[in-house]
Amino acid sequence: MPYAQVGPEVRLFYTDDGQARDGQAGGGQAGGGQAGDGPPLLLVHGWGADSHQWAWHIDALAAAHRVIAVDLRGHGYSSVPETGNTPRMMAADLHALLDRLDVPQVVAVGHSMGGQVVSILAVEHPDRVRALAALDPGYGMTAELARGFPRMIEGLRGERPHEAAERIDEWCTNAATPALIRRWHKRRLYGTPPHVLAQAFEAMFTGQDAIGVRPASDDYLTRRRCPVLSIWADPGRAEWEAGLLKDPASAVVCWEGASHRLHEERPAEFVTTLEGWLRTLQDAAREPGQPGG
Repeated sequence: MPYAQVGPEVRLFYTDDGQARDGQAGGGQAGGGQAGDGPPLLLVHGWGADSHQWAWHIDALAAAHRVIAVDLRGHGYSSVPETGNTPRMMAADLHALLDRLDVPQVVAVGHSMGGQVVSILAVEHPDRVRALAALDPGYGMTAELARGFPRMIEGLRGERPHEAAERIDEWCTNAATPALIRRWHKRRLYGTPPHVLAQAFEAMFTGQDAIGVRPASDDYLTRRRCPVLSIWADPGRAEWEAGLLKDPASAVVCWEGASHRLHEERPAEFVTTLEGWLRTLQDAAREPGQPGG
């Protein structure tokens, strides 16, 4: 079954597609491609979503990689604990999941809140993450934006939490977002327990160890030592993160005009961008004296 017990109260749903590095098929149905030279891909969804978010991409990625897509705690088909629905606990769950799957190292790909989660995984377990890709990640918010977060959290803890979540989600789309994607995310939000939405949002941005708002974002993200591919819709935030990246193989891309759902709006472009960047890492690893070599 595609479930893994990663703690006393948490069982994660995941899919495992494509080919493992040793040529043995992964646990899913998309096997048949040849494995790349690098470690498997770990796909991590955002706030109020689940691993179905990657349905636009898994088949294309699984043609050349082992692809593990997971529902974070509190989301999708995974367990819903009463407490601890935070990016840090989610990252700890992923570390335990990879132990269960006997996967020593991954390229971790995270969207929105998932960008926080994979960054925490990379900082707290650096040997586990060969590289990471952060897609319009949920960090780097300015103090001006952050002033509205307490009111949003109050709404998530109020009498109509899903309506509050839907209002928050409005900034995630624009004219470039197809109606199908809007509807998909609305349905996922309404299917996520209110306490999970509130705990996760608070832990991202206003909690004691939150890393979503500057300067806490700067202080924490500079601890990432692996190569980072960062894809943004906002050129200002793209320029900001470019100054934080340590590994010379890192890259920042900005898709102006896209919304927060950029990788769903442009699935083929996302796959092409990710695959191209991964090839540069593989090429560098083959050259003695280069990063990853």
